[in-house]
Amino acid sequence: MHTQPAPYSWIIPVIVIAIVMALRWRGMGRARRLRLEYLWVVPALYLALAGLLFATMTPHGLGWLWSALALVVGAVAGWQRGKTMKIEVDPETHALNQTASPAAMLFILAIIAVRYALREAASFGGADVVALATDCLVAFALGLLSMTRLEMYLRGSRMVAEARIAKG
Repeated sequence: MHTQPAPYSWIIPVIVIAIVMALRWRGMGRARRLRLEYLWVVPALYLALAGLLFATMTPHGLGWLWSALALVVGAVAGWQRGKTMKIEVDPETHALNQTASPAAMLFILAIIAVRYALREAASFGGADVVALATDCLVAFALGLLSMTRLEMYLRGSRMVAEARIAKG
């Protein structure tokens, strides 16, 4: 038996997301320390999680192709997101600081909107559509997280090297 969701079931998630985004927006202008040596941690953890998910709920047929495409789209989006992060290097200490940009926050909101749209579209399909959407979102997130941090790592490393050369 399929029950219809309440007409306003979307309100609570929207309120929670709005509160989280408002708190993030408030702290957005502050610079935070960027440690290049730790940028690999989140992608590695997510890779392990994605690997576990794909091992336990393996995509079938074209699911692999769609998942690979989602990974590539996520990687492109992650590279662009990484470029929106403002990175500065202290010329004396060579310490890096990052400041999240409003564009990065809007990017995250767009991803959340796409996720909800996919979820609604999947509700009209069966379990196969939901599984495919989940696989694609997992692959997209893996590409996004990995390439965001890779872009930041490469740019930060280059900035530190340039600062060291300039200092002599």
